[in-house]
Amino acid sequence: MRGVVWGALRREPRLLVRIGVWSLLEAAPAVLIGHAVARAIEDGFAAGSPGTGLVWLAALGAAWALAAVAARQVVLAVAGIAEPFRDDLLTRVVEDAVHAREPRDSAAVARAGLQVELARDAFAAVVTTVRGFAFTVAGVVVGLSTLVPGALVLVLPAFVAGLTLFLASLPALARRQRAFLVADEELSDAMTGLAGGLRDIVACGDEDRADARLSARVARQAAAARSLARMTAVRTAALAVGGWLPVVLVLAGTPRLLAGGAGAGVIVGTLAYVTQSLAPALNGLIQGLGVSGVRLAATLARITAAAPPRPPVSARLTPPGAEVRLRGVTFAYGPHSEPVVDRLDLRIPEGDHLAVVGPSGAGKSTLAALVAGTLRPGAGEVLVGGIPAPDVHPAARVLIPQEAYVFRGTLRDNLTYLREPPTEEAETPAGAAGEVRGAGSGGGHEVDAVLDRAVAELGARELVEAVGGYGAVVDPGALPAGQRQLVALVRAYVAPARLVILDEATCHLDPAAEARVERAFVRRGGTLVVVAHRLTSALRARRILLLDGGRAIVGGHDELVAASPLYADLAGHWEPETVS
Repeated sequence: MRGVVWGALRREPRLLVRIGVWSLLEAAPAVLIGHAVARAIEDGFAAGSPGTGLVWLAALGAAWALAAVAARQVVLAVAGIAEPFRDDLLTRVVEDAVHAREPRDSAAVARAGLQVELARDAFAAVVTTVRGFAFTVAGVVVGLSTLVPGALVLVLPAFVAGLTLFLASLPALARRQRAFLVADEELSDAMTGLAGGLRDIVACGDEDRADARLSARVARQAAAARSLARMTAVRTAALAVGGWLPVVLVLAGTPRLLAGGAGAGVIVGTLAYVTQSLAPALNGLIQGLGVSGVRLAATLARITAAAPPRPPVSARLTPPGAEVRLRGVTFAYGPHSEPVVDRLDLRIPEGDHLAVVGPSGAGKSTLAALVAGTLRPGAGEVLVGGIPAPDVHPAARVLIPQEAYVFRGTLRDNLTYLREPPTEEAETPAGAAGEVRGAGSGGGHEVDAVLDRAVAELGARELVEAVGGYGAVVDPGALPAGQRQLVALVRAYVAPARLVILDEATCHLDPAAEARVERAFVRRGGTLVVVAHRLTSALRARRILLLDGGRAIVGGHDELVAASPLYADLAGHWEPETVS
C-alpha cells in the first residue's frame, strides 16, 4: 500500500517542486500574521499612527491574496498527481475483475470503481493537507522565533503533545474505518440478495430466518459505526491539547512575557499565530488524516488486497518450449466451494494434440483458463515451458473461448493484432505463424499473402469476401457467431504462439468446417489443447483427457470407452458423425 502512494508521488518530481514553491508563497500569511498584528498595534494604532497600522494590515491582506493564488496552483499540481494515481488503481481493479478467482458481478465491480474514486479524492486531500500543515507550522515557528522567542516554550510542547496523541490514534482509526467499510459492503450485498429473492423467500415461508440474517448484518454494521465514532472522539481531545491549550498557556505566561520586554501588541500577535495559523493547521491535519487519510488507507487495503499482483506484460517471460505441466493443481470458485479441479497432475508434451471432454460443469473451461494463465490455481502449479502460466508472455500462448472476440476495426487489424512475437529471438511454430513473423518487416502485400494462406487453410475465404476484404471495417454485431469464431481462429493461427487452446472455439461451425480448422492447427505445429464440442474432436486428437467432478483420466478413445462408464455414456449421447 505504501508503495502505491510513494510511487504516485515520485512519478512526477517536477510537480513536487512546483507544489513546494507555491506552498512557500501560500505559507506567507503564517509567517507574517503575528508580526503584522503586533506592529499594527504597537507602531500604529497604540502609537497614534493609524496609517502605519493600516499599512501593516494591508500587507497582511496582500499576503492572503498571494496565498489564495498559490493555493489554486497547488490544487492544480496535486490534481496532476492524483489523476494518474486514480488511473493506476482503476487499472488494478479491472485486472482484478478479469483475473479474479471468484466471479465478480457488475455490482461488485461498480463498488470497486467507487472505492477508486474515493481513494483518489482522499489521496488528493491527504497530499494537500499534509503539505499545508508542514509549511504552516514551519512558518509559525519562524514567525514566533523572530517575534518573541520565549513564546515557543509555551506553545510548542502542548502542540507536539496534541499532534502525538492524534498520530498515535491513527492505526486504530484505520482499522475501525476498514471494519466499517467491510460491514457496510456486507450489508449492501445482503440487502441486494434479499431484494432479489423476496418472492422465493415468501413462497418458502422463510421470512423469519431472512429477517434474522439481515438483522444480524445491520447490527454488525451499527456496531462498527459506533466503534468508529468512539475512536474519532480522540481527535477532539488531540485538537484541544494541541490547538487550544497553547492559548491558555500563552495567556497564563503573559506576565513573564511582558516582564521580558514584550508589549501588548506582541502578546496579541502571539495569540494570532496560535489561533489563526497553528490551531487551524492542526485542525486541518486532524480532519484530513483522520477522515481522508483513514479512508485512503482503508480503501487502498481493499483494492490492493483484492488479488495478487500480476507482472506487467513487459516483465513476463517467453518459455523455451510449449510443454504444459500441471502438478497437484486445485482450483475452486470461492473459499467454501467444492474444487472444480482437484489435485490434478497432467503432462502435455510439446507438439501434443489433447482433447478435453467431460460433462457440463466438470471444469473443462476452468482447466483451459488455468493453462492459459488467466486463472491462478489455489494449490499446485501450472507450468508452460517450465514457467508459471500467469508469468508467460501473452504472445507465447493463445486462448480462443467459445464467444469469440471481434473489435470494430478493419478485418486485417482483427486478424493480425496477435502476430508480433514476444522477442526477436522467440521461436515460432512451424507453418503460417513463422511466415507471418517474417512478414512483419515487410509491407502490407506480404502480410496479406500470409493471411491468404491462413484463410485458405481454415476455410475462411467466404468470410473475407462477405466482409469486403482485409481493408473493410468489421461491425462485430453484424457478424454471425460462426464468422466471429473464424476471425478469432485465423487470428490464433497467424499468431506466433506455440501453445493454442481452443475452448469450444468451433462450436458455431458445422462439423466439416470444424474438422478443417482442427486439421489446420495440427499441421501448424506447436501444442494444441481442444475443449471438445463434438465427439469427432476427441477422435481426431492424439490423446483425450476426461474430467469428471475433479477426477481426470487420460487415454485414447477405445481405452476410455473400456475404462470409464462416464466416457462411454458421453460417447453414446454425442451425435454420430464421420471422423474427418
